[in-house]
Parts: sequence; C-alpha cells; structure tokens
Amino acid sequence: MRPDNTPIVRVKDVMRKQILTVDGMATAREASALMRSEKTSSLLVKKRDPNDAWGILVVQDFIKGVIMPGRSPDEVHVYEIMTKPIITVPADMDIRYAARLIYRANIRRAPVEDKGEIIGMIALSSLILDTDLF
Repeated sequence: MRPDNTPIVRVKDVMRKQILTVDGMATAREASALMRSEKTSSLLVKKRDPNDAWGILVVQDFIKGVIMPGRSPDEVHVYEIMTKPIITVPADMDIRYAARLIYRANIRRAPVEDKGEIIGMIALSSLILDTDLF
C-alpha cells in the first residue's frame, strides 16, 4: 500500500500475457505478415541459444531498415533490423516506475521478466487505453 492507502499496481497486473515471437532468420516479409495476422506492432525475437540476448522487432524497425533504404522485404532478415539487446521490466515493479523507465528509455513497449523468463509485454499505450488506472 502507498502512504495514501491505495494499492500498488504492479507490472504483472497490467501486462499483456500473450507473447508473439519470431526467429531472427525470418524475412521482414514473414515477420510483417505475422504482425498483420496477429494485429500487433511488436514481436519478441527468439534467442539463438541460452546465453544469447532477446531482441525486439517493432514497426519503426521496418520503416528504418526496409522502407526508407528501399530494400526488398524478402531479402532483409529480422536480425538485421531488430533492436538487441532489449530493456526488460521486472514483473513486480510498481507500474509508476515502469512507466518512467520505459518513457525515459525512449521506447514504447518492453518485455516483462520474471526469474529470467519473459512472461508478458507492457506498453505505454496500454497503461492508458487498457487499464483502469484512470
């Protein structure tokens, strides 16, 4: 509880539990087709091995890595345009601090981590649009 007796809202309370993943060797066309079919704006890029870092692929990566340079989406692989490593947010973090972290890192979304595993995704827009925080 906070000093004003309101309960603390944790990241795990408001995160999206569905995690969509893509292989780094997939083409940009394959990844964009998955994003369209699942109606999402981000994909978690799978680790190649246990010691590897997670990556993330967002719409802006397609713009910067495929559309603006005029590259063919069939010839660009996800690993070429993704962001890696990624910033993760602890599942038990107070949502106020998570929002501040995501905002200050200049990102729109972040995977949620619990005991070394990715268990969900949190987005700044979901804090306003998908929750009862306001």
